[in-house]
Parts: sequence; C-alpha cells; structure tokens
Amino acid sequence: MERDDCHPATPEYPHPFIHVVKLTTAQRIRGIILGSILFPLRIALASLCFLISWPFARLRLAGLSEEECSRPVTGWRSWLLHPIVWFLSRSVFFCLGFLWVKVKGRRADLKEAPVLVVAPHSGFLDMTVLFPTQLPTVVSRSENTSIPVIGACLEFNQAVMVSRKDPESRKKAVTQLTERLTSNGYWPQMLMFPEGTTTNGSALIKFKPGAFLTGVPVQPVLLHYPNKVDTVRWTYKGTTWVEALWHTASQLYTNVTVEFLPVYNPSQEEKNDPNLYADNVQKLMAEALRLPATDYVMEGRVPVSKLGGLSLPLESPARETLSLLHRNGLGASEVEAALDRMIDRCQSGPQGLKASAEELASILGLTDKQTATICGLYSKDDTVDLRQIYLSVLALSGFVSFKSLLHTAFTLFDGEGSGSLSAEQLSGLMGALLGVPQHHTTELYAEASSEGRLTEDDLLRALTTHPTYHRVVNQHLQPDEELDGPLSNGKVVNNNGLMLDSNGSLHHHKKFE
Repeated sequence: MERDDCHPATPEYPHPFIHVVKLTTAQRIRGIILGSILFPLRIALASLCFLISWPFARLRLAGLSEEECSRPVTGWRSWLLHPIVWFLSRSVFFCLGFLWVKVKGRRADLKEAPVLVVAPHSGFLDMTVLFPTQLPTVVSRSENTSIPVIGACLEFNQAVMVSRKDPESRKKAVTQLTERLTSNGYWPQMLMFPEGTTTNGSALIKFKPGAFLTGVPVQPVLLHYPNKVDTVRWTYKGTTWVEALWHTASQLYTNVTVEFLPVYNPSQEEKNDPNLYADNVQKLMAEALRLPATDYVMEGRVPVSKLGGLSLPLESPARETLSLLHRNGLGASEVEAALDRMIDRCQSGPQGLKASAEELASILGLTDKQTATICGLYSKDDTVDLRQIYLSVLALSGFVSFKSLLHTAFTLFDGEGSGSLSAEQLSGLMGALLGVPQHHTTELYAEASSEGRLTEDDLLRALTTHPTYHRVVNQHLQPDEELDGPLSNGKVVNNNGLMLDSNGSLHHHKKFE
C-alpha cells in the first residue's frame, strides 16, 4: 500500500539525516577540560571491559557443531555465560558515562511479543537498550563479524547476519527471521531497529517491513536521551561517530530512558500486509514521541522520500551541482554552454554516455577535484552517466519547459528510436531526471503505458495529469528559484517550450529540443 504523506524536508517535516552537536562557547571549553581527563580514562576502562568479555563471548559456542550453533544455546552456556557477558557489556556503557538507564513501562515476555521494535535509532550508543531487555538477539550486517570483540559478541548473541550487497544473504536472513519469530518461544526474543539507519531524532523515517513480515505481535520501545546537549547521534551527514563518542564521553554522565509501550497486536489486514503493519506501528510510535512519521528512507546511502514508487532525493544532486558551479564562478551562459557540450557528447553515440571525472572536468570547465565532488553525487564508480547530470541539472536550470525536457530525455533513452520505452528504460529515464536511481517504477509504467507500449505522449500525460506524479514534477522537476544567482539571465520558460526574455519578446530555444 503506497502512502500519500510524502513531504519535502521542512520545519514541519525536518531533514532527519543531518545532525551537528551544537555547543556554546562555555560548553566547548567545559568539554575540552573534562574530555582531556574523562575521554582517555573512560575509553581505557571500556576497552578493558570489552577485552575481558571477549573470551566469555567466544566460549559460548566453542566446540559446538554447525548444526548445534543453528539452535538456541542452552545449559551452562546460557545460565552461566549470559549474566557474565550482560554484566561486562553493561560495564562498558557505565564506563562511557551511562551511569543508569531509566526504564518506563513493562517489557513484554517472549510469548506476548516475540520481537521488540526500537526507535528512534540514533547511533551505536543505542545499544544501551540491550540491558533492560536482557540481551535479546539482534540483526546485524555480516561485515561486523570481522570487527574484533564486536564479532565475538554477535556470535555470542546468535545474531541474524545479513549482507546488504548480497540478495541471497537477504533471502536467507528473512528465512531465519521467520523461523525465529514463529518458533513459539523456542528462540529468544528479538530486538530490531525498523528504521534501518540512524537519524537525528527529529522524525521517524519509514519502517522496513522485516520485523513485521510474520505478522506476530510486537512491542514498541522508545529511546529518549533527555540531556541538555544531544551528543549521542551519528548520522549520514554532520557529526561523525568519533565526535559523538568524544562529546558523550566528555560529559559527566549521559541520561537515557527506555520506554516500553503496550504490545501491538496486528489486525488480519496488517498480518496480510507487512508494509501496512509497519506504517501503523511507525505512526503509533511517532505519536507517542510527538514526532512526524515520514516516508523518508536511505537508499544506497542516499536519503530519499517515497511517492508513487519513485525515490525523491531530500538533497537534490542537481541542486548541489548548480550551487557548486555558481560558487566556482559559472554564470547562466557558462552553465548553458556546459550543458550544450554535454548533450553533444551524449548524442555522439553510446560510447559518449559515460564520462570519467577528467572528461567531465573538461566539459564543465572545472578542476578535477571540483568535478570529482559532482561525480560523487551521481555515482560511486569511476565513471558517471552524463544523462543523469545533464537532465537533472537542465530540469532545475529553467532553460526549457518540462515538455521539452521530457522530449530530450525520451530521445536519449529510446536508443533504438522505436518511439516507446521498456520498463527498464523508464527506470533509467526517471533516475536521470531525479538524479538518483529508480528501482520501483512499476506503478508509473502501468499508469502511463497503453497496449504494452509507453510512448512520449503517454508519459507526458501521466506525469502532468496523474495527481501523484504531477506532484513529483511540481516538487522536483521545476526550476529552483532559491539557487544563488539567476540561471536564465532574466528569461523564463513558458509551457510551450518558448522563452520570454526580460522585454517580453519570444524566441525558441532550439539547442535542447
């Protein structure tokens, strides 16, 4: 079920993926003085507790066969080692300044709620929630198993491991989750962070459906950090994990409250639709936290909102590209000339669609370092698809109407000149227009195509008349008036692909047709 509450980042719906620790001058001075004493002492003591826990964590599965490791650990490995590792793990956080963990509400037992869902997820220090929940099993990235001590603790926990890069690993993880959550008490309680990534706590982002796939009851758990200085958060941009650790360890103590809400029993409709189940629990928790529930999500390290199956970037790569060009002295005419060179190369043949950072530097007239920044906005590889930069920048530049923009995009992706696009080509086209990859354009393709064909007129009609996709066009594919400096030198594009200059005369902009 597609939600229709997608919002751009605003004060009402703030950007949840950026956090910077805000300190007054007095707080900075106090932090430096206390940090120079507390930080090395606390890190040393926490590291010592970690190292002591290592052999105990390893001992839990030592000597067991692969088959025995695939079942819950029982006997002395459980009743003896579990409290020891719990105590040492709690000691680590005590040493870091979490002197006490306040608990509100009652934790449900295993049969009442096989899974605990925790939000908001702020950073690695959220692991304090493991102590009042008695070290339930967790889900973690398989890459973490190679980290000293952490890998041993995950092994001790019998965590479900998943690789984000391997689809087969994700399928195996879903199978494990299903087995454990429906084991009727055979496996211990599980704890999951349904947001799937960390935020600044200003909003709840869209919950992933993993914890809700089996339709079993869940207990929502809220994390609060009622401190004067918000130091614990580590997000996509802003404060790094090292800075978060420094600022937190430099405080005399850090308050944390774990609040258990009543168990949520899903309806039959929610059991049949994990996404609906996840959305309703998200709204419940957001209401309890007095925060907005949003459709924001991280896709491939890019923060986006979801609408009609499309991924809409919270930080437009094209906007950042135009800002960078302006900061480096490129005015409207220079940007227009760079786009001319870019489209000429794109139209030269398939080999001209990809460009390295050096080649892009020549096209834009920038240094390699400046161009590498732009490449990083669109690609994680050594090359970038010029259609992505060209079309997304052109959409915000105001040089052409949307109709002309779409005509150019359609021509670039209709490589065979058949007059129609496949579902895969539509994904590429929308990804180029919006500046981020699109993997779920099935709804748009079904809405726009007719008789198994998707023509340019069909796509234009869907994007300009369908309420959902019309919002996408208006919010993300219109000239950005807030960018520094006028892009069109006093010219404004009308809906017919004509340009009005400052004295009202008309002329046709043919280069981009």
